[in-house]
Amino acid sequence: MAAVRETCLVVTFASTHDAMAAERSLLEQGVAGRIIPTPVAISSECGLAWKSPVAAREALLAALATLAHDAVVEMEL
Repeated sequence: MAAVRETCLVVTFASTHDAMAAERSLLEQGVAGRIIPTPVAISSECGLAWKSPVAAREALLAALATLAHDAVVEMEL
């Protein structure tokens, strides 16, 4: 049985430290999502990324305004 793919938002970071700090802050703020290994389709200096559902876009972008991150990419995972 093939895995079901869904469109989501993936946030990349320059360092593991930035990723872990963002995870802590995003969870405290109640932003839906979790840390994942950075997908191979995305070039990033850090091996960690944050994955959120597209429905959480507004909350995610508002929270990221004060957090160090590289990019937010919409992709199917």
